[in-house]
Amino acid sequence: MAVKTIWQITHSCGHPAERDLSDRAADRRAGFAEWLAKQECTDCWRAAKEGNDQDKAAWLEAKRAEEQAESEAWSEQYRMPPLEGSKRSVAWGVRCRHNVLATAYTALVLEGETSETEWVAIEEAARTITRAGWWIDQRSFEPSDLTELLQAATAADRPTENPHF
Repeated sequence: MAVKTIWQITHSCGHPAERDLSDRAADRRAGFAEWLAKQECTDCWRAAKEGNDQDKAAWLEAKRAEEQAESEAWSEQYRMPPLEGSKRSVAWGVRCRHNVLATAYTALVLEGETSETEWVAIEEAARTITRAGWWIDQRSFEPSDLTELLQAATAADRPTENPHF
């Protein structure tokens, strides 16, 4: 007599289901059927997952608001000028600027060889860049590149050698 392939499963949520377990080895079907009985049915699992997606979205929104408030407080404390751009890009740019400069300070001053005096010059150069998009573009930077990036950004304000390009 062959081991059955169709199993009646009553899931933990109480919903019954008929499952074809023929894709499992015969000696593993009973154990898998027991495991399935301890799980919610597919419909209940999906409904719970959708609820978690909403919970995740609410958590992400709260986390983003917390980061925004922290970044705005930091900007005020360190006298960073307002950024220019769309409302959405300004909010993102403020968070990126805070992250870029805080990460750079840790890497260059606290863990590196940059003095506080040298950092003040870097911070002053950073204050001249008010385009939110620039800070967003630098969000994946290497801290050791910050000085060069700031110099390139401030050099962009100078006229080029050939005005036709």
